[in-house]
Amino acid sequence: MHRTLADDLSRLPALLQSARDLAARELAGLSERPVVHLDEAPDHEALPAGGVGAEGALARFGERWAPGFSGSAGPRYLGFVTGGATPASVAGDWLTSAYDQNGSGAVGSWATALERETVGWLRELFGLGEAHSGAFVTGATASNTVGLALAREWLGERLGVSVSRDGTAALGPVHVLSGSPHSSIGKALSVLGIGRDRLRPVPVLPGNREAVDVAALDTALSALEGPAIVVANAGTVNTVDFDDLRAVAALRERHDFWLHVDAAFGGFAALSPSYAGLVDGLDAADSVCVDLHKWLNVPYDAAVQFTRRRDLQVAVFHNASPYLGLPVGEPDFVHLTPENSRRLRALPAWFSLMAYGRDGHREIVERNVALARELGERIAATDGLRLLAPVRLNVVCFTLADDPTQERVDALARAVAAGGEAFLTSTVYDGTPGLRAAFSNWRTSADDVDRISGAVARAL
Repeated sequence: MHRTLADDLSRLPALLQSARDLAARELAGLSERPVVHLDEAPDHEALPAGGVGAEGALARFGERWAPGFSGSAGPRYLGFVTGGATPASVAGDWLTSAYDQNGSGAVGSWATALERETVGWLRELFGLGEAHSGAFVTGATASNTVGLALAREWLGERLGVSVSRDGTAALGPVHVLSGSPHSSIGKALSVLGIGRDRLRPVPVLPGNREAVDVAALDTALSALEGPAIVVANAGTVNTVDFDDLRAVAALRERHDFWLHVDAAFGGFAALSPSYAGLVDGLDAADSVCVDLHKWLNVPYDAAVQFTRRRDLQVAVFHNASPYLGLPVGEPDFVHLTPENSRRLRALPAWFSLMAYGRDGHREIVERNVALARELGERIAATDGLRLLAPVRLNVVCFTLADDPTQERVDALARAVAAGGEAFLTSTVYDGTPGLRAAFSNWRTSADDVDRISGAVARAL
């Protein structure tokens, strides 16, 4: 064994304590850490031939790189829909690395059973029935890709071909319809060989809405020949609008289509009695995407996908190799996702769900929604700003009251970020450039809303 490696092994408890001390210091100061760092990163350094050992690496990281890491896990990072990491999920994530289980084909380990238990808990949280099975993947993009891969295989089934064997060309033209699809849907269609341009936009409801017009969807489906794919949205990215999932699903009485629901973060509305009606009908979906490193607040990366058609999932993703076994009975996860090598992503989620339960995670959702509405009221009352849409759940979408050009809105975003107090992401809503403030972090409090609104006012 290499001398430095052997030395690190002999001092492993002390090394882990050093890492723990650094992490504790960083997390203790997270609320006051600059939310973003806009300065230049250090110049590249040559790879050391002999290595400096784990303690040396830890010291070098603390000196050169740690100061430039953003406070994206903190309470005022409102860009994208980022979430954070609850204390229990951090502990679970550290143990995930310590145990280093192979999440696929974990022969002689209970890791697979733990993932199945965690998927079952999540299925209950989101109001899905026993007909839905699930598996952990990296994020919403992977989850949407899996769901649409199953839809692609279903189209083949309806047309009498096997896409997993014969390829996408056997399908001919594919019709994918959606009102306000997330950008990851187009990416998934590209990866799957269906093509980004096969995504057909359907009109949305009038009046600052992003929800699909179900009557228009009915009309669009009536004009098609053969089966189709419909991507419904449970929480759009700009304004957290929800398609009427039950009404969309009811169209299957007249039309033949696979219903995929992108509920990346909107699915968490199911945790609150006040908002659960927004995802009424989710159980009718053929496949569902939910992202966990958003509102579940587990470390990156983690998402889950659900489907009613595990048989199609096995047809698409099974790995035919003698050493992996056959996908019989309860298939191993190696036969259900794109990855052969899988980190045990379920463990941080298991820890957080066990630690805080349904009630704890419901409180995070309801607090975030209340804080988003508070910020929305302050934005609406600020001279020089206006809301682009009502605050429906946890995202505040707004712009400049006068002359909201892309250049001016981008300048406002940079000015907010430069202060280090808050970070918002740019968007375009109904043709107007704007900013999004997405609340999904378990740490965010009313005091943070004061600081966020103050940062925006100063930047303005």
